[in-house]
Amino acid sequence: MFLTLPTLLTWARIVAIPLIVGIYALPYDMALRNALATVLFVSVALTDWLDGYLARKLNQTSSFGAFLDPVADKFLVCASLLILLEMGRVTAWVALIIIGREIAISALREWMAQIGAARSVAVHMLGKFKTASQLVAIPFLLYDGVLFGAINTRTWGTGLIYIACVLTIWSMAYYLQKAIPEIRAKAR
Repeated sequence: MFLTLPTLLTWARIVAIPLIVGIYALPYDMALRNALATVLFVSVALTDWLDGYLARKLNQTSSFGAFLDPVADKFLVCASLLILLEMGRVTAWVALIIIGREIAISALREWMAQIGAARSVAVHMLGKFKTASQLVAIPFLLYDGVLFGAINTRTWGTGLIYIACVLTIWSMAYYLQKAIPEIRAKAR
């Protein structure tokens, strides 16, 4: 199940990362680079929903796909946050909270799998809302302009990324709360 359509869509998110970064090295004006990066980000972010839908619809779910999907999301979000940090569109503490949570929960999930308690930290709807909020906030911040003559995307993106930070902390607390009883039981 390494090269199914759903898995190829997941790989597309990973392949898009250097393309999004590379757009900012192009000799175009910033508004065009922002628009190109936004369109590419939104296009590949939509594959997060599409790959899961197709995997279920085509009966092509796999453990490899289940592993790769959240990895692709984390790479895409973290790389985009670093771009935004470099451009001064997010603060360091926002990037640290989101990236730090991704590292911590990935490590927690690995540890829980080693002690046979992976189900206690299985993906929860709160984690899905966290990812969705990040995937909506980031393109607003990448675009960094005014849409339709009325929507200041930096203002909206900043508000949304703060909501994403709250959901990031909340989901981390949720997963830790689920893991602690298992950790205590194994420590005895």
